[in-house]
Amino acid sequence: MKKIRKAIFPVAGLGTRFLPATKSQPKVMLPIVDKPIIHYVVEEALGAGIETIIFVTGRSHQAIENYFDISVELEDFLREKKKEGMLREINDISNLITPCYIRQRVARGLGHAVLMAKDLIGDEPFAVFLADDVIDAEVPCMKQMIDVYERYQCSVIAVMEVDPKDTRAYGIIEPRDLQKGFYQILDMVEKPDPKDAPSNLAVIGRYILTPEIFDLLESTEPGKGGEIQLTDAIKALLKRQAVYGYAFQGKRFDTGDKLGFLEATVEYALKNPEVREGFRKYLLDLYEEYATEAARRPGGDAGPPPKG
Repeated sequence: MKKIRKAIFPVAGLGTRFLPATKSQPKVMLPIVDKPIIHYVVEEALGAGIETIIFVTGRSHQAIENYFDISVELEDFLREKKKEGMLREINDISNLITPCYIRQRVARGLGHAVLMAKDLIGDEPFAVFLADDVIDAEVPCMKQMIDVYERYQCSVIAVMEVDPKDTRAYGIIEPRDLQKGFYQILDMVEKPDPKDAPSNLAVIGRYILTPEIFDLLESTEPGKGGEIQLTDAIKALLKRQAVYGYAFQGKRFDTGDKLGFLEATVEYALKNPEVREGFRKYLLDLYEEYATEAARRPGGDAGPPPKG
């Protein structure tokens, strides 16, 4: 049985929803508390036992390479200032992974980004992480999926239930229920109107794919904007072999969306021992201020206090 040893991280996006902050840095380098988005997702890959991470990058994405590299000047400065704790943390980052980098010169879709890593993947099953999706889980989401793959030896895609009115924001699967939270995927529909959606099970940015997907990507016709869509290749794969949907255990934050990014920042701050108590007090004080102001208005009601 071939194990999942490699993962593809397509990170060449321009991050236009976060302009101007992303004018000079990749979106995945925006910090959630004290670590960039990409750090959390790489930690998930490591927690799943993945050995090699292949970053598919674009222009102006050197910050990702620099982040996972050694910084001699910074280390010397911290050593001179006897900041041993910070020095260890910086060393830990550069030792997290041995990365590979591929430049995607023209953004031609997720399918194209995956296809660019074909020669580095070879004839092995592999994982794909969309770094916009940060998943807080006791057992790393990808580790949960690898356990499923090792049992069935087929492609596995992370899914989650969404409000039916939100289906137009996701790829939606047509499922055949196998057991609670586990489905055979019969079809996939990209961003359907709620009335046309085959379910409310949305595809989330974690995939385990068999190497047969590369031949299908090579024969996939470009769609709108000349992009090669991974969804189209997976739909073709469904005709050759089983593909499963797995409803993972954990909480997903869409950090590619401003609201999702703020939600992740708040929740990770409340888990961070360095700032947790002070930040929690700030939120409660802010709520009290809001509640007092709302109560002064005619018919004002601030609603229930925040949980926790």
